[in-house]
Amino acid sequence: MGDGRVESISAVTLVTADMARAASFYDALGFHLLYGGPTAPFSSFRVGSGFVNLQLVEGAGAQDGEWGRVILWVDDVDAMYHRVIDAGFSTLSVPVDAPWGERFFHLRDPDGHELSFARPIVAG
Repeated sequence: MGDGRVESISAVTLVTADMARAASFYDALGFHLLYGGPTAPFSSFRVGSGFVNLQLVEGAGAQDGEWGRVILWVDDVDAMYHRVIDAGFSTLSVPVDAPWGERFFHLRDPDGHELSFARPIVAG
């Protein structure tokens, strides 16, 4: 029997006012669509062993205020950064090595949700 500690994130659900735009964004970043899509009211993308879900809500969006951040570990931060740039998206930062031992960068999705793509730095 466990002690109740949190081991991982199963899913994060983000609201969007424009499913086609949001689904296209996550598709361009290489997220694997499990179900839903541009015309659906709910879409789910596999992210490793978890999920990023999108729920269509009229007038939704996080552009007007802080709400937090989803941190996603990737196998290569710089490769993901180049994928984002090559897809024509702007980032909030370039990849940097943080003093807490992660390499990361941030961007916002089309509804203003902040995403951080990160990876622990391996001491060499």
